[in-house]
Amino acid sequence: MQAVAMIAEFNPLHNGHVHALAQAKRASGADVVVVALAGNYVQRGEPAIVDKWARAKAALTAGADVVVELPTACANQAAPGFAAGGVGLLAALGVQTLAFGTEAPQLDYMQAASQLAALPPATAHLKDFTQTYATQLNRYYQASVGIDMSAPNLLLGMSYAQANLALGAPLQLLPIARVGVDHDACGSVDTFASASQIRQLIQKDADVQAFVPTATRIALNARHQSWQDLFPWLKYRLQTADLGALREIDAMAEGLEYRLTQNIDAAGDFSQFMAAIKSKRYTYARLRRLCLAVVLNQTQALVAAAKTQPYIHVLGFTHAGQAYLHAVKKTVAWPLITKVSAAMLMPGGCLYWQQRADRLIETLTGQTQNYGRPPIMI
Repeated sequence: MQAVAMIAEFNPLHNGHVHALAQAKRASGADVVVVALAGNYVQRGEPAIVDKWARAKAALTAGADVVVELPTACANQAAPGFAAGGVGLLAALGVQTLAFGTEAPQLDYMQAASQLAALPPATAHLKDFTQTYATQLNRYYQASVGIDMSAPNLLLGMSYAQANLALGAPLQLLPIARVGVDHDACGSVDTFASASQIRQLIQKDADVQAFVPTATRIALNARHQSWQDLFPWLKYRLQTADLGALREIDAMAEGLEYRLTQNIDAAGDFSQFMAAIKSKRYTYARLRRLCLAVVLNQTQALVAAAKTQPYIHVLGFTHAGQAYLHAVKKTVAWPLITKVSAAMLMPGGCLYWQQRADRLIETLTGQTQNYGRPPIMI
């Protein structure tokens, strides 16, 4: 069986995502659509609006055939780490094609990735502390190979290509024109909105039914999570952890532990805290990911250890997806988990770190996230 995949957050799944799933299957000619779904925390550095199970069910109802979890150690990363985690997982699962939305579907991503791989290290071009790392890196790439990667989805697509190249190009790449913000000919302004816009509307208790499928409307009946829930935990961690421990947090660098601890006492909420620590050097997304790593105690050592014990946690499947999993189960490169045992959650178990991260969501929602939960069947 042929499989096309997408790496996604679906936070929440909207009409643009439904269009992309259908287009990926149609353009690839694949038998099934696989989604590597960021679990309870997403690449923007925040908790998903609803938990991974609600979002997985919505995806299965809207066109996915298999949903597997992208672990938090991979999901809470900048584009290169996020892409490497997703591409590695899908390659291990035997997927043939990776589809992704982008502002530049005409670009040959693998050729561009090869050009970038041939460049000298960019270190010497990243020393201006008055500009973000991403801005300086983009300027270096644009000057060297003529590629402007300032558009967020184009940058992520290029990261997929670079991760694919690093693995020996096991996946064919299928760029798809992004919808949801620019509202192209596939839909009207009245039916397409980005996930960020939809979350903002939800926070204002506005009606979002026009922008999301029925499955998402049902999923959104669950408890919503945001940084408002996590901020007290962040404040406690920054007020009580010693500086040495904070330096061990993943992506903590350049004395950021001082900046965080010096500004936390006066902050009344997460927005105030972000405004206080923001500088020209760091993007909001970079700082949110760092703060999430602090809350979850996501250390550099933990992220490194997670890479040595990979697995594939199946969140759900359709009948076609079940047939695909049955067909590949003997050749899958990593352990294929369809039911989480207690041993997997113990120290040394493959899901030990994921369970640690998910305990916070269990506390907020009252819903078990891993132990004993079978895949959703649609």
